[in-house]
Amino acid sequence: MLFLGIDIGTTAVKAAVFGLDGARVAHWRSDYPTHRAAGGIVEQNPQHWLDAINAAVSAFETTLDLRRIAAVGICSQVNTHVFVGADGRVLADAIVWQDTRAVAEAAELSATVSAEEASAWWGSPVPVDASHALPRMSWMRRHRPSVWDSTRYVLSPKDFCVFRLTGVAMADPIASVGLVNNSLQYLDALIDRVPDAATRLPPLRPFELVAGNMRLGSKGASAPVVNGTMDAWASLFGAGAYAPGKGLYMSGTSEILALVGQHRIGAPGVITFPPVDSSVVTAGPTQSGGDSVRWWGHVTGREPASIFEAASRANRSDEPVLFLPHMEGERAPLWDSGLRGAFVGITSRCGEAELALAVLEGVALSAGLVLRALESAAGFRPGSLLYGGGGARSDFWSQLRADCLGLSLERLAVLDAGCLGAAILAAVGVGAFSGLAQAAASMSRVERQFVPDPSMSRRYEQMSSAYLEAVPALKKLTQRWSDR
Repeated sequence: MLFLGIDIGTTAVKAAVFGLDGARVAHWRSDYPTHRAAGGIVEQNPQHWLDAINAAVSAFETTLDLRRIAAVGICSQVNTHVFVGADGRVLADAIVWQDTRAVAEAAELSATVSAEEASAWWGSPVPVDASHALPRMSWMRRHRPSVWDSTRYVLSPKDFCVFRLTGVAMADPIASVGLVNNSLQYLDALIDRVPDAATRLPPLRPFELVAGNMRLGSKGASAPVVNGTMDAWASLFGAGAYAPGKGLYMSGTSEILALVGQHRIGAPGVITFPPVDSSVVTAGPTQSGGDSVRWWGHVTGREPASIFEAASRANRSDEPVLFLPHMEGERAPLWDSGLRGAFVGITSRCGEAELALAVLEGVALSAGLVLRALESAAGFRPGSLLYGGGGARSDFWSQLRADCLGLSLERLAVLDAGCLGAAILAAVGVGAFSGLAQAAASMSRVERQFVPDPSMSRRYEQMSSAYLEAVPALKKLTQRWSDR
């Protein structure tokens, strides 16, 4: 019995086939482009996601009997939105989570939400930002009324793919970020503030519920597809972190950290999800993690491996260069789309190695800000963090992160924890396990531990303080330029 897990990420679709013991028997990755333009535009073509899924299935068919696949699970990036007609036809390119075009609409809607309402709904006074579905609906209604009038559903990437693969439109309450209440139902009190938004949202269903069947390959095989959920929660399952007291660090295009507790406390800057199975997940996504490395590679003409090698040649005992990875603003815990990035403290002695190190340290420092907010929101500091994602492949960056956070990082045997988590959801959906906790414990394992170096603690304490001081100073400067 095999299970196919699919993760629709920001830069690629990753797909993998797993056995009941979590062993990966096949893997596929297909990258696709992202269009970026002035005005905060960041878009993707949803057809690329479907093409990548079909390519993965075709590749698997060359080595596997696809009739052995018992079920399929899909997870995806969230706060990326696709506007489709009743037949699933795409009406406009998907608005990616990094897109900030709806800043004005977000400010308008956020102004109607009191701090008390936000805390009651989301566990802390998190503002409605430009990545929220409702401001984007308002933007489409205001700026592209013909698209809005033709829209039947506004879907996340995994919801779109499930719809196109099975013909059934549904969403899950966890991936419907900012749209649900503590009872895991749509938040009508907020949704009704955007005219006609409620009629364009798909029905909410549990993430392990079977939506329908999809065709697998060219030989008549098919398998049930479960509803699925967001990539961060799928990664919780895939990491085996779905239990109180556990913590997760996923390094991808952005850095995503999460803690699992038993009580809904909440704190500013991070998202506390409604309780599920007696567990309360608090999470925070940054805006740019691996994306900072992508940008630096574009600037320098270097591949990631070359950037890591250059950074490893820098002396971490020297005076540091501070990098703020805010090229497209910042999400948790600052939630300010107007922030911009910077290098601070450059001297004539700085070269490629020092600047590469600064980029990697800046990303780790941004994750440290999120972690501190999560600890307040969850009410505990974990002993270690389960750790995965593409950024975890580098031993050097992994050790640097452990040093910066002051926590051990337990690197997963399957770094694409989202794929494994999606497969776990599929396995639970067809009854292979009694529940998610059992499935997560059975199918995940740790490959290596990175223990923080105590000699680095003073460096990163000082850099963290400098980071916090630099953010408001930089904001004043960039605000001055934007006001011109």
